[in-house]
Amino acid sequence: MSDMITADLVDLDLSADTKEAAARALAERMVAQGRVTDLEGFLADVAAREAQMPTGLDGGIGIPHCRSTHVTEPSLAFGRSATGVDFGAADGPADLIFLIAAPAGADDAHLTILSSLARQLMNAEFTAALRTADDAETAAALIRGDEAPSAEPGAQGAAASAGDEAPGDAAPEGETGAEGAEGAAQGTGGTFMDTAAAPAAASAGAAAGSGTAANPPTAAATGSGSGAGTASASGERRFRIVAVTSCPTGIAHTYMAAESLENAGRAAGVELVVETQGSAGFTRLDPAVIAAADGVIFAHDVPVRDKDRFAGKPTVDVGVKAGITRPAELIAEARQKAARGEASAPAHASAGTPVERAGDSTEGYGTKLRKWLMSGVSYMVPFVAAGGLLIALGFAIGGYGVKNAPSVMDHFLWSQAESWGALLFQIGGVAFGFLVPVLAGYIAYGMADRPGLVPGFVGGMIASTINAGFLGGLAAGLLAGGVVMAIQRFDVPAAMRGIMPVVVIPLISTAIVGFLMFVVIGKPIATAQKGLTDWLSGLTGTNAVLLGALLGLMMCFDLGGPVNKVAYTFATAGIAVANPSDSAMQIMAAVMAAGMVPPLAMALATTVRGRLFTRTERENGKAAWVLGASFISEGAIPFAAADPLRVIPSAMVGGALTGALSMAFGATLRAPHGGIFVVPLIGNPFLYLVAVAAGVCVSTALVVVLKGMRKQAPGSPADDPAPDPATAPEGTRQPIAA
Repeated sequence: MSDMITADLVDLDLSADTKEAAARALAERMVAQGRVTDLEGFLADVAAREAQMPTGLDGGIGIPHCRSTHVTEPSLAFGRSATGVDFGAADGPADLIFLIAAPAGADDAHLTILSSLARQLMNAEFTAALRTADDAETAAALIRGDEAPSAEPGAQGAAASAGDEAPGDAAPEGETGAEGAEGAAQGTGGTFMDTAAAPAAASAGAAAGSGTAANPPTAAATGSGSGAGTASASGERRFRIVAVTSCPTGIAHTYMAAESLENAGRAAGVELVVETQGSAGFTRLDPAVIAAADGVIFAHDVPVRDKDRFAGKPTVDVGVKAGITRPAELIAEARQKAARGEASAPAHASAGTPVERAGDSTEGYGTKLRKWLMSGVSYMVPFVAAGGLLIALGFAIGGYGVKNAPSVMDHFLWSQAESWGALLFQIGGVAFGFLVPVLAGYIAYGMADRPGLVPGFVGGMIASTINAGFLGGLAAGLLAGGVVMAIQRFDVPAAMRGIMPVVVIPLISTAIVGFLMFVVIGKPIATAQKGLTDWLSGLTGTNAVLLGALLGLMMCFDLGGPVNKVAYTFATAGIAVANPSDSAMQIMAAVMAAGMVPPLAMALATTVRGRLFTRTERENGKAAWVLGASFISEGAIPFAAADPLRVIPSAMVGGALTGALSMAFGATLRAPHGGIFVVPLIGNPFLYLVAVAAGVCVSTALVVVLKGMRKQAPGSPADDPAPDPATAPEGTRQPIAA
């Protein structure tokens, strides 16, 4: 850690009174040392991490941290506050503040060292020594590990008292005597030691005397070092626990929770092995260790990877901070659940559906429904893009007559452009034939996992056969998923469970979905689909312009989110046929034009009024030119995230104008994607580009005006390419605007 912190990165008289001011003061030291390139960009990343979960810990510790593209090398700054700074800890303000900065692509070795610091923070002697350090160099040496903690008598007494409550706290990086030898052996292998190995470990510990064991690995599965695997005084096997810790950044809380649980395990006399799923990667616990465990503790704020491994055991599932602040309670709860015989669902039942694995299985029905539909749409969109572009290229090469060309299997001349155009058109047509089945199949997949695929695809194909179209695909997917979920609720004999997902569920669910689609709901849906198509085909004049404005608003509302996807899917569904109507192609043109507006407008705004934007935003603006031109609305997300109340309304106004103008001009588009690169395939291309330019100019003007209404202090970081951190103005722009 010698290259991570120096005396120049230590402030023993930190005068900040808020966590934002404390982070700024320490970050300015990093900027002065050339370790951070953009102060505001880095602080925005710190604030974003802080918004996920407070970084204050009991015991007077604050650990703001993040991974950022503005960090040149892994760095650590330390500040000591006499009055304390509130970082959200339950026991009050923090007087020891560590700002951890990791590059976005930090290597595993440096992240492992940072995780070691996180473990040291659980050592009462270490923190006591920092509170009594007389100068910055001494504090830096303590943090680097160059100098052993040597607290004042009073502090040593406090550390000893803390050690009485949680034996082993005084040496989290390596234990003394038998405990140290056992902890090192267990940590290295990540296994519970056999009872017979205890005497050997004790002998090794005796030989070691009062020396400490080597630091256990922190990025791998580590053991508690609490005499793991040894028998208790009564000769009974000790209670065994496996734990997983993880946090959003994977730098600090992950390893602090592991250390805290290990210390509490030693105090409680249980065998405890921790798998840390941090930024430095993770090593899976040995399956034999998991099988031998009596209980499981999950202390995490991000989904546990490969959670199915722990199914069927008594499980305590909490946030990562609980693993730091109340580990003894978690261990006691795990023992109580084991004593009551409580266990999590077996692997086949606990795995959950793809939607549940991607989020919280306790989400409301409305949220799950949206995710189910988006699951189908996300799998369908590549088919739309590939098929639509191939069809559009077919028309461009062979003319519109290719739609009446014979099959290229029967007639294909290598030297004729019309044959190549027909080939591309027919390949695209085959790709389009998958749209509704894929949509339905993957909606069912999102609901019921792989058993939903067969009835979903079959239901989607039936929807295509009976001309129920996009609406039929939605209904078929939801039906298939619901039927499979209902069948899975039945308790079947153990002898039949093996054939359920392969034979029984596909057979029964496909028969039910097929019956419903052909006989019950298929015809009404087909009628509704035809009515919708006829309505769209009949839109002219004011109605068409209003529809274009509405679609433009939707495309710019959440920039690639659910509302944006609804508008895009609505448009692509209209052209996903062999002969789409002119109105359907006009809708596709309006949707793509509106979707190009937000990133292009932000790019133009950063060019004409760069002083209103941070250096990071100006850099993002350069990329937004290409993203906007390619019809990637997400290019405006960094701007919207930093200033949503100014950026999003501005984008929506411009998008609505572009959508309305595109419909008014009668521009058409057969390709579902491509941006300016498919302009040759657009009907009325000049007026189409005029509509895009008009929306971009309006959005740019609005965002410039709205941002200009804020009071800009002269010499703000946006104006000054290299501001002096010590004189940063009070008007400095914050990452999230009010």
